Amino acid sequence: MNAPDPIDIDDRDEVLADGAEIHPLFYGAPSSTEFRKLRKRLVRDVRAAIETYDMVRPGDKWLVCLSGGKDSYTMLAVLHELKWRGLLPVELLACNLDQGQPGFPATVLPEFLSARQVAHRIEYQDTYSVVKAKVPEGQTMCALCSRLRRGNLYRIAREEGCSAVVLGHHRDDILETFFMNLFHGGRLASMPPKLLNEEGDLNVLRPLAFIAEADCEKFARAMDYPIIPCTLCGSQEGLQRMQVKKLLNEWESRSPGRRQVMFRALMNVRPSHLPDPKLFDFTDLDPGEFTKSDDSVPKLREH
Repeated sequence: MNAPDPIDIDDRDEVLADGAEIHPLFYGAPSSTEFRKLRKRLVRDVRAAIETYDMVRPGDKWLVCLSGGKDSYTMLAVLHELKWRGLLPVELLACNLDQGQPGFPATVLPEFLSARQVAHRIEYQDTYSVVKAKVPEGQTMCALCSRLRRGNLYRIAREEGCSAVVLGHHRDDILETFFMNLFHGGRLASMPPKLLNEEGDLNVLRPLAFIAEADCEKFARAMDYPIIPCTLCGSQEGLQRMQVKKLLNEWESRSPGRRQVMFRALMNVRPSHLPDPKLFDFTDLDPGEFTKSDDSVPKLREH
């Protein structure tokens, strides 16, 4: 991944600590140099992902999905920061889907969003009971829970006139999904930063695609956002995703920076060097009939 162009941070940053002239989502932000660098990095990398994957059509409306976790809080704040700076010409509507989980603090997000002047919609749908009734004890609940949640979010997006559903998946989520598909699914696939849904009427966007999970955690903790833990999938032990996360953590601890190297690999795919005949036409690779690419690799055509 090429380094994105730096974003000029003007004198308005100097008032970050006391909350003047900034979006209310940043009220009470630390004034430390470390936090200022983190915020700039988040803004820069989210903007780079938005531009790299051509996510914006000026005048569109985005449904920004807020779970109450560190990742979605970070996404919400950075998107509003970009909009406040005039760098994101879309309308933002935050949405939380209350799935009826026991003990879910239903007042936390509405109060948080109202206090920070964030346009929002809170939707109650008891998908928790459906998941518990349909999934046998001990089986993974994530797939059904995700499918039900996605269906409701698509419905809400259509009702609100949105063109995109915006999710808080970050770089580490993308890597973990890649390895889950590699180890357990028998395919090379992950979460794309931009996806058109099957009906063809909504984009699914992941503007945190270039953001490390650790940075989301640092940001949300520094801002003291009210984190709401998941009591459904987050309560299950031994999930494939947790096993992959542990493996990636071990690799990262032994070789710092490995996650970023692996993510760059996902952005540097060479179909001619993979044994998939659907991606590359191997049938007509005859000596003397190929054209040389920059790396001198025999290459006829790619699909």
